[in-house]
Amino acid sequence: MAFACMALASIAGVPRVKLGDEIKDGRPSVRWRGFNLLEMFIMGRDRRPREFREEDFQIIRDWGFNFVRLPMDYRYWIKDGDRKNWEVFDENHLAYIDRAIALGRKYGVHVSINMHRCPGYTVARPKEPTDLFADAETLRVCCAHWAMFARRYKGIPNEALSFNLFNEPPQVAEESYARVAKALVAAIRAEDPERFIIADGLGYGRYPMPSLADVKGVGQATRGYEPMSVSHYLAPWVGTPTAKPVWPLRADLPSGIVAGDSKKDMRRPLVIRDLPAGTLDVAFGKVSGVIEVKFSADGNVLRTVTLKPDETSQSWTGVKYYPEWRISQGSYLGHETFVFTNAVSRFEVVAARGDWLQLGGLTFVSPDGQRKAELPFNSAWSVPCNFTQRFLGWERGFASAESAGGAPRYADEGKEYLYRKMLKEWDPLIARGVFCFAGEFGVWKMTPHDIVLDIFEDYLYLWKERNMGWALWNLRGSIGVLDSERDDVEYENFRGHKLDRKMLDLLQRY
Repeated sequence: MAFACMALASIAGVPRVKLGDEIKDGRPSVRWRGFNLLEMFIMGRDRRPREFREEDFQIIRDWGFNFVRLPMDYRYWIKDGDRKNWEVFDENHLAYIDRAIALGRKYGVHVSINMHRCPGYTVARPKEPTDLFADAETLRVCCAHWAMFARRYKGIPNEALSFNLFNEPPQVAEESYARVAKALVAAIRAEDPERFIIADGLGYGRYPMPSLADVKGVGQATRGYEPMSVSHYLAPWVGTPTAKPVWPLRADLPSGIVAGDSKKDMRRPLVIRDLPAGTLDVAFGKVSGVIEVKFSADGNVLRTVTLKPDETSQSWTGVKYYPEWRISQGSYLGHETFVFTNAVSRFEVVAARGDWLQLGGLTFVSPDGQRKAELPFNSAWSVPCNFTQRFLGWERGFASAESAGGAPRYADEGKEYLYRKMLKEWDPLIARGVFCFAGEFGVWKMTPHDIVLDIFEDYLYLWKERNMGWALWNLRGSIGVLDSERDDVEYENFRGHKLDRKMLDLLQRY
């Protein structure tokens, strides 16, 4: 297909298209509240899409919700699902998307189409063989796909349809993502100047994009998966953390990531100050590669442990080899215990050699076994912060010995944690009038149900406070309201499905 992507001049031979005030905003008049529908999420072996279910749209409408997001794999709508044909569109498979949009209009449910896998990028596996952010030809093809959708659906009102450019861009430079996003927007605008568009935040949806804030008719989407130790507990696609989910978490908790010499920018020990006599237990989580861990007290090395993910050992779970990094990762089920007969001024955990490991949490027990203090970790993948903790006594437990970022905004610990970790950086964009919403959130089925409901309510409260909409990752399945297969839910029969009534009631309140 000889379609020329109307993008930025940084792509050779491509004309500019102005993205200015002449483009109408097109934002929705209501707050989006709904679900992701996964029928075209990842292409299966038969390369044939599944039909979007009319029942889903009817249920969503009947429950009082108004939105669905369709995360899709572009290979479904190219000939034979083969990248060699990535500019040859399959009309028979595009008809599946046509039908979903028609069902949305029939039931008054807004449809947002999203490329979960686009030419040149996906967070799923396998990786794309070319790079959307580095290869001009790949970007041109991705523009051609969005231009096709823009032509195909031109005239459908924004109240019924929006475009979500692609799912969860990686942690690349902001200018690199902005260049790609503006090129895709320009390709859409060349065919349909009115279409409302959503760009996911940078760093897998975590960070807003100020450089896109002034592009008319473009909103931004965040996520609701922090902390991963809660949302992805025992989820097979990310490995298996060993520490059980804890909620709420304090905003000043350390990240739990201890990096070795291969990640020098993140190297920093975990330090615990002012421990009295007692027994300290250190649990582990995910381990990347072979790593040597040293434990010391007041400058004396107590123990050195070498950890290596081993899929044949019962001490390891979720072990997986990643060829792109040439490294195995898995979660270690063991722990290390230290008995202190005297007070310790400084206890330290450091990765002496290797890649990185995630600590699962600390438990400190008094000598008589009657008192206990616990220190969980937030498991965020970031440069460690507040990594020096001080023991303040058996009643108060542990607290950061470093700045926690000023006075809290919320009295509730869970809301304060989510505000600092997720919403605080989005508030300036919201204050500027940029349309923002949460394109995905949810908690995998293995997390205890009471924790799921608690963290849902904290997220939903914060989003509603900011007039932000949201979309649960799925309607049916392990994260959803229907047929989630949770062991600790008393399900209600609903049209042949198992309904999580408590979750539904909570979602309907927000």
